[in-house]
Amino acid sequence: MTENPLTHPGAAHPAITEAMIANLVRIFYARARRDALIGPVFMEAVADWEEHIGRITDFWSSVMLRTGRYDGRPMRPHLILPLTGAHFDRWLELFEATAQEICPPDIAFAFIIRARRIADSFEMARASQRGEVAAPRHSLR
Repeated sequence: MTENPLTHPGAAHPAITEAMIANLVRIFYARARRDALIGPVFMEAVADWEEHIGRITDFWSSVMLRTGRYDGRPMRPHLILPLTGAHFDRWLELFEATAQEICPPDIAFAFIIRARRIADSFEMARASQRGEVAAPRHSLR
């Protein structure tokens, strides 16, 4: 099992910058919108892309740099979407590929480990909402 990064205070990596986070989020969502599987879900759910990218950039800034800029509740919007395990798998596939492409390997890993834990958290919450029990699938690989 991968070490829990949330047990360490401070930034996920000392070389991560706000500009790096913003670039990753923008490139990832450009790809996600064009994707055959997750693109339609995003296009249906997101009305204002600039606002969404700004909020998600704030989210990742809070996750990676502990800035506290994100003040939303990310779980709720995902609980009402028609998502399956395949959607989470594809989201991670695209996110990981984007992180590995634009970030140095150690920084990409810092993003990826957190993205996997987020995907597991959302998947397990969706299962719980249906009265099911789900185990983490992504953070264990």
